[in-house]
Amino acid sequence: ATDVCQRRALDSLAHVGLEHLAGRPARLLSGGEQQRVALARVWALEPELLILDEPTASLDPASSREVERIINEIAASGTRILMTTHNLGQARRIAEEIVFIDRGRIAEQTPVAEFFKLPRTPAAQDFLQEEMP
Repeated sequence: ATDVCQRRALDSLAHVGLEHLAGRPARLLSGGEQQRVALARVWALEPELLILDEPTASLDPASSREVERIINEIAASGTRILMTTHNLGQARRIAEEIVFIDRGRIAEQTPVAEFFKLPRTPAAQDFLQEEMP
């Protein structure tokens, strides 16, 4: 069983491009590498649902692109992604559906293309125009 687990862990690290860092303590990795290791764990476990909170916050653009690529691959493999973000470009690139929350309540829930083309609520319209009250 240990060999199977080690093989799966190494395969998951390879999938996120970090097999060369196997065995290195996470505290010695960059922020982007740490996020990719976390996503490698997800890849190994194959969950039905993955909840992410601002997964690319404080990452450089190259690391953000790589994390987004991995998130999209995890979604394509069948894992449902529930993610918070204030990054509108990221929401466009990753989301299938937007759940817009205003003042702690769901204000609208709609397909991503519809949300960005014609948001239904004034709060969403203001948010998209970066005119939040």
